[in-house]
Amino acid sequence: MHTVQTHETKYDISPKRLKEGSIFGALSANAIQYLLDHGTIHEAKKGDEVFHYQDKGESFFAVLHGSLDFFKQHHHKELHTRDIEFGEALGFVSMIALHDRVGTAYAKEDSLLLEVSSTLFSDFHDQYPFDFGILLINLARDMARNIRELSNALVSHEIENKLEENKP
Repeated sequence: MHTVQTHETKYDISPKRLKEGSIFGALSANAIQYLLDHGTIHEAKKGDEVFHYQDKGESFFAVLHGSLDFFKQHHHKELHTRDIEFGEALGFVSMIALHDRVGTAYAKEDSLLLEVSSTLFSDFHDQYPFDFGILLINLARDMARNIRELSNALVSHEIENKLEENKP
């Protein structure tokens, strides 16, 4: 994974395009451009590690192009729990909860990522308070969708285990 400038990328990362993504939806073009100008843009090749289990959670990543895989670590085992697609974010929970990463993320394909540090997040609040509120709602909405997906998967798994236990 390496850092690039906005003008160096071959992908369309215009505010108009990014507004199609769930975390950028309803943000002003100026606010999106501010994040692009002040954040760190990374190009990741398929298989590149974006962050590692127990890294400091001092930022989150928004997928500007491509997709990521996330593997949750628990009791020295890891399990793929999530695909992160265009316009979605990863790492926000660790950043906002002030804890280390709970898993490892990899580029599922060649991808372009915007890293938003906790400092930039704070500065964004100061510079664009209205858009900051919208961004928080968008991030919370994505978290809620992920919680629902994971809880559904947990319930399905438990039901399958109960059915397996009751087989003769």
